[in-house]
Amino acid sequence: MQRQGSIGGSAAIRIRVTGGVLLVAHLAFVAWFSLRPLDVPWVMPANLRPFAGIRADLALGWPAAAQRIGTGLALLAPLGVLLPMAGGRLAVSRLGSLLRTVTAGALLSLGIELVQTAVPGQVADVDSLLLNTVGVALAHLAVVPAGRSWLRRRAEHRSRSAVAKEEPAQGRTPTIPRVGIAPWSDALPPSSP
Repeated sequence: MQRQGSIGGSAAIRIRVTGGVLLVAHLAFVAWFSLRPLDVPWVMPANLRPFAGIRADLALGWPAAAQRIGTGLALLAPLGVLLPMAGGRLAVSRLGSLLRTVTAGALLSLGIELVQTAVPGQVADVDSLLLNTVGVALAHLAVVPAGRSWLRRRAEHRSRSAVAKEEPAQGRTPTIPRVGIAPWSDALPPSSP
């Protein structure tokens, strides 16, 4: 039995498997990138004031600020597409899908920031949490609604063309010409003498 609003048949399986494999690969990259120990001479204290790190990055000037802020936005942004892709549902609320995806991205980012406190050279930063969450939301808004719309149109087109091409397996159903009712005498068995 197929869930309501899910993609049909083998397409659903392919999309879910692809989304799951890409999701695992991306999470492995994020774990490597975010949780590897760094060899640094000193460590800055944790940033627990929202936007303080972003203001400090902007004070560095354009290229450095763009690189740091861009890295924060891009790190978890693929989750905005991969999480709904792994779910494989087409008929869902846009707002509900966005909220579920952004919440999952924010919780994952929070988990990374908490684990970073135990990694040498890594420091927890509330601005990283904010940038990662905004990156997930932007990627979701940019790709998922248009992708779902395209997949729905494609599925509808395929189902319409399949119905149009479908012919009965036995050929045309024969029509029987109208037959009158036989008189009683023809219907009774012959009488014995």
